[in-house]
Amino acid sequence: MDVNSAANPGTIVESHRGEFVISTDPARLDLDVIHGFLTNCYWAKGIPREVVARSIEHSLCFGVYDSSGAGVPEQVGFARVVSDFTTVAYLGDVFVLKSHRGRGLSKWLMECIMQHPALQGLRRWILLTRDAHGLYTQFGFTPVKAPERYMELHNASVYEVEP
Repeated sequence: MDVNSAANPGTIVESHRGEFVISTDPARLDLDVIHGFLTNCYWAKGIPREVVARSIEHSLCFGVYDSSGAGVPEQVGFARVVSDFTTVAYLGDVFVLKSHRGRGLSKWLMECIMQHPALQGLRRWILLTRDAHGLYTQFGFTPVKAPERYMELHNASVYEVEP
């Protein structure tokens, strides 16, 4: 693949390792797997399926697939990047299913994200995590150096359904 076409965020990029593949092909994403994980995780508890679908439409997504079984490869991980592809990127919704953890898939997923041609030369990357600091520090992420400059508008109960 030529570097110029790969730098286009719409160009599908894939990486293979044994029975696993990481792909940016949106057609391969399994919304049931992604929503099933996110609606039960600490950062997106109760997120509606249609919100997940819309977030995927407006992001550069990375799916992790296991092809060791019979038939279509099963999605076992996910991450998405929201970016202008010039100055800044937000990394979110990173996960590997519990059944596939401990195999280095999260680290490989991060390598693929950080090496993606459309995400090179950015001035700033942003992410939020409660418990994966060890993973992200391997890729240069640090605590915010000037927290007094950062602000947020956070609606923590946006996905709660009233009885």
